[in-house]
Amino acid sequence: MPGALRRPDVVSRISDLIGYTPLLELATTETGSRLLLKLEMFNPTGTAKIRMARAMIDAAEAAGELRAGGRIIESTSGNTGLGLSVIAAERDYTFTAVVDNHAAVDKLRAMKALGAELVYVDADSDGDELHTAAREELAENMARGRDNTIFTEQHNNPANGVGYFSVAHELAEALHGDIGVLIGAVGTGGGLCGTARELAKITSGFTVVGVEPKGSIAFGGPAHDYYQSGTGTPEGAGIGALVDFDLIDEGVKVGDIEAFATCRAVARTGVLIGGSAGGVLYEALTRLPSLPPGTTMVALINDGGEKYMDTVFNDDWMAAHGLLSPEAEREVGEHLTKLRRNR
Repeated sequence: MPGALRRPDVVSRISDLIGYTPLLELATTETGSRLLLKLEMFNPTGTAKIRMARAMIDAAEAAGELRAGGRIIESTSGNTGLGLSVIAAERDYTFTAVVDNHAAVDKLRAMKALGAELVYVDADSDGDELHTAAREELAENMARGRDNTIFTEQHNNPANGVGYFSVAHELAEALHGDIGVLIGAVGTGGGLCGTARELAKITSGFTVVGVEPKGSIAFGGPAHDYYQSGTGTPEGAGIGALVDFDLIDEGVKVGDIEAFATCRAVARTGVLIGGSAGGVLYEALTRLPSLPPGTTMVALINDGGEKYMDTVFNDDWMAAHGLLSPEAEREVGEHLTKLRRNR
């Protein structure tokens, strides 16, 4: 994929800027292992999910399921909806986002600003509970039987995974195939598994680590509510067809306190990341010192922290939800400082 890392000098659509995201070396060990962050917040909308949003619409158009003037419907906690809002606006489709109040307020506002219609399944809720299953049921019912209308169904849409093939090519080109560990969040499964599947065609010998919140059910264990948005599989929701357990060598869980403490600690290095990315980074930093010498680990950082100023980076909100832990932040910060001294 020659030239994959070079952005065009001039583009005619905002979606032409999807991809080409940078790699940041965040930390290294004394034995020469390093942690690189694939900073997907440099995509339009500040998230990786615009990659798969475009791919799902491309596939629907190619199959004749979506024509001029059509309607797109999706259940979303925000980032997928942002991507679909952009693609719909560019191609003159109507986009209806089925949402709940658990989503970050800034994501909901941004979707509306981009022209999306928001339909809430929990209009009277305080936002503490996820309503994934109810969102998906409503989205499916809204699309059923309507002409020129699609429910993109991101959890089971093969084009979701295809949308991330470009990530694999960008990584392979930048690192010349030198990737020992690929670690990322597991929600729909499209991002981590789509990247891993395509990367395996280009290079070999890497380990895939999937991260989900404690309370999510994809890797087993007890189910309970969690606040990391846009990731995991909450109780009552089906595990998506794109979660390919054969591709994931190890599945781990990270709690909200550790994930958010990592977001807040790494912000003091100048990098703002989202809540689920905090879970990925917590696990990456934990295992980095034990990697074989000279190993390159790539962490997929799916979105930035700017959308979480009212939650993850708000002391009052964190304290009210029992998530504020100066001790956890200090531990992550000290560990990160030690690793960064090796650079």
